[in-house]
Amino acid sequence: MKFVDEASIEVIAGKGGDGSASFRREKFVPFGGPDGGDGGRGGSVFLQGDSGLNTLVDFRHKRKFKADNGDRGSGRQKSGISGEDIFIRVPLGTIVSDAETGDPIGDVTEASQQLLVAQGGRGGLGNVHFKSSTNRAPRKTIPGEAGECRQLHFELKVLADVGLLGFPNAGKSTLIGSVSSARPKVADYPFTTLHPNLGVVRIDAERSFVIADVPGLIEGAADGIGLGTHFLKHLQRTRLLLQLVDLAPLGHDIDCAEQVRQLEAELEKFDADLMNKPRWLIFTKSDLLQPEDAELKAAAIVAELGWQNEWAAISAVSRTGTMELMQRVSDALLEMDEEIPVVEEEPEGPLPEFPEHPPEHSA
Repeated sequence: MKFVDEASIEVIAGKGGDGSASFRREKFVPFGGPDGGDGGRGGSVFLQGDSGLNTLVDFRHKRKFKADNGDRGSGRQKSGISGEDIFIRVPLGTIVSDAETGDPIGDVTEASQQLLVAQGGRGGLGNVHFKSSTNRAPRKTIPGEAGECRQLHFELKVLADVGLLGFPNAGKSTLIGSVSSARPKVADYPFTTLHPNLGVVRIDAERSFVIADVPGLIEGAADGIGLGTHFLKHLQRTRLLLQLVDLAPLGHDIDCAEQVRQLEAELEKFDADLMNKPRWLIFTKSDLLQPEDAELKAAAIVAELGWQNEWAAISAVSRTGTMELMQRVSDALLEMDEEIPVVEEEPEGPLPEFPEHPPEHSA
């Protein structure tokens, strides 16, 4: 299935039903008076988060959604039936904006979350509302209001705790395939990954997190070269970045340290906030070197870069150090959760004053 992370649709809410101009026609009631009922409310359009979706591909074929109109009111003060609301399922992480003005409307981030994007029109008023002592047979009614009509733009940013980034063939897809149930395409040529892949890493029965793999970056990605710039936005919601570097690169004219510097430059150019996220340096394909040589080379690169954050040397193929790394990542995410401050609400109004010494009570 093709991965689609942007889409535009049109939503039309239902029109409210018109009010009714009716009069009582009953035997032995010569002056029955008005009894026209109100029109029904028009149906509204909602977006609803669905954790089972991971792409906006459904909106490439159906781009217009219309809710039902409300029914007209009738005699005996009967209100019309309201129009049926419609719910459009979207993947979690969908950002919604007005396509014409660019104004943000909302963000769908939770399963079953509902976001109103087009309000149905109110039903009109029947003539029963306009009777008075001087106008006992009003024929005035109010028609139903039109529902909202909007052009919407969707942008999907996947929700993941950890994001993988690196040059093509750095081992990102191999890593996510070895630590989760995801099965991304793996091959020995560049740009094997053409769209983001998500995997769930399960540490134990109670702890798990979501990891995302995006297409590889190359120098100039922030200027539109390659595929990476189109998918870098999917890393903006992650909490921790793992920057993968091939310890035994083939066909690269630059060394490992220079690859790290180039990736940092591309991140800085695309979004400075990405550089401020916690970022670990992960050296991959350590199985292509002797264990002691791999550690020495990784340590030398860390020293050359003056790297101050966490780092590790792993092999996703032989699964050397992968689960240990995932355990460390899980612990780091847990620490981030504990660092979120809890703001206690202050009581409203002035605090009650108490005397320094309570009064003595006589027996």
